[in-house]
Amino acid sequence: MDEILIVVEKCPESGYLVASWDEPSGGGGISTQAADLRELQGAVDDAVRCHFELGERPKSIRYHFVSDPVLATT
Repeated sequence: MDEILIVVEKCPESGYLVASWDEPSGGGGISTQAADLRELQGAVDDAVRCHFELGERPKSIRYHFVSDPVLATT
């Protein structure tokens, strides 16, 4: 696998950042959370190392930040 896309959302209850990835084959995935972006990156790195065998780890991890844009009109 060349790359995985991690979806990052802010939990409205805790304020933590939640990262997730669903395996395309339906065989599970990755989910982790952290208080800030630096901690989240470390948690994702750890989760990826645990989820994939050594020779099967993705070469890159991309992050997609989900947010509601706020548009103001006057």
